[in-house]
Amino acid sequence: MRVLVTGGVRSGKSRHAAGLLAGRDRVTFVAPGPVADGSDPDWEIRVAHHRAHRPTRWDTVETVDLASALGDASGPVLVDCLGTWVTAVLDRAELWDAPMDAAHRLVDQHVAAIREALWEHDDDVVLVTNEVGYGVVPPHRSGGVFRDLLGSANQGVAEACDEVHLVVCGRVLRL
Repeated sequence: MRVLVTGGVRSGKSRHAAGLLAGRDRVTFVAPGPVADGSDPDWEIRVAHHRAHRPTRWDTVETVDLASALGDASGPVLVDCLGTWVTAVLDRAELWDAPMDAAHRLVDQHVAAIREALWEHDDDVVLVTNEVGYGVVPPHRSGGVFRDLLGSANQGVAEACDEVHLVVCGRVLRL
C-alpha cells in the first residue's frame, strides 16, 4: 500500500496517516526538513511534537533525501510532510529567488527518485502533504514558488501511490 494523504493545515491528515500504520510493530517515521542541529528551534519543536504523538517503538529519520530514506528503510514508512520537504530542498539549494525552471528541475529530479524508491519499497508507505489548491498562499513570489512546486511534487508522488486520501476537518475522502 502506497498512500498520499493530503489536506490543509490542522486538517487531521497526520493523525489519519499515523492511523493507517497503527498496530504495526516498527515504523520508520521520516521527517523531511532541516536536520535538527540546534539551528532551527521551530523544526525541533515540530519533530518533538510528532514524537510525543506516536508509538515510542517507531524510529525517526530526519533528512531531505527522501529517496534514500525510503531505500534504507525496512518495513513500513511514514513521511510527514512533503511541504516541509519542498521548503528544505529550496533552502539547501538557495533557489527561492532563482528562475522557476531551475527550481522545477531540481524538485522534479527529486520527485522522480522518490517515485522510483516508492515502487521499489516492499512494504507500506504513507506520505503526508499539504493540499496547496485549497490553501491560502501568501501573495508574494516565494508563496507562489512554494505553491507551484509543492503542487507539482504532490502530483508526481501521487502517480506512484495506490491511493490518495483528502482529509478535511478530520474527515477522510478516498480519491
